[in-house]
Amino acid sequence: MRVTGGSVKGLTIRVPKGYAVRPTPDMMRQAMFNSLGTKVYDAEVLELFAGSGALSLECISRGAHSSTCIEKARRHADILRSNWEYCGFEKNRLTLRVQDAYVAIEQLSSLGRRFDLILADPPFGEKNIGVRSNSFAQRLLDSITLRMLLKEDGLFLLGHPCRETLDIVSPWREIKVLRHGDNVMRFLCLSAEDISTEEEGESEVESGKVVDSI
Repeated sequence: MRVTGGSVKGLTIRVPKGYAVRPTPDMMRQAMFNSLGTKVYDAEVLELFAGSGALSLECISRGAHSSTCIEKARRHADILRSNWEYCGFEKNRLTLRVQDAYVAIEQLSSLGRRFDLILADPPFGEKNIGVRSNSFAQRLLDSITLRMLLKEDGLFLLGHPCRETLDIVSPWREIKVLRHGDNVMRFLCLSAEDISTEEEGESEVESGKVVDSI
């Protein structure tokens, strides 16, 4: 797997072995950061379920100020740190927390942290038809505390499989969707307006959404 852009474009990074890790594909990452454009520059980034740290490495390569990475598995966190060092990035631009993502969210909130970009491409959930998903991705969308970590003009990028249907709950507003193979990446922001009914919320999302297939 390679970094797709920025100062260390083309550099190969290590990925933990095994089915427990599902790195965001190169083509999806390139499309993500092409869509973000200058939004990455000087950004404070939070990456949840970080794995190899590929999304944070892309951010720093493209000019982000710093990244806080959350990865529960110690072995994966060690690989993330080695990738960071291999890329030659300053150590003080990385905060690596080896802990559960949802615990980290609560602790970061209690510390008053806020981020320009929150990135998460968690392990895939099961196919859900006619029932609400209980996946890692849906739990992030439902987390009130996570919303408090995002700056007013920040973006939340959330990955999940095509087979999984997510409930985009207010105050999240979906502004763009990328699709590549079985992978979906949703760009979300916090709506400044209170949405009074579920129907109105769905209408607003659809009217402002851009869907791109890669």
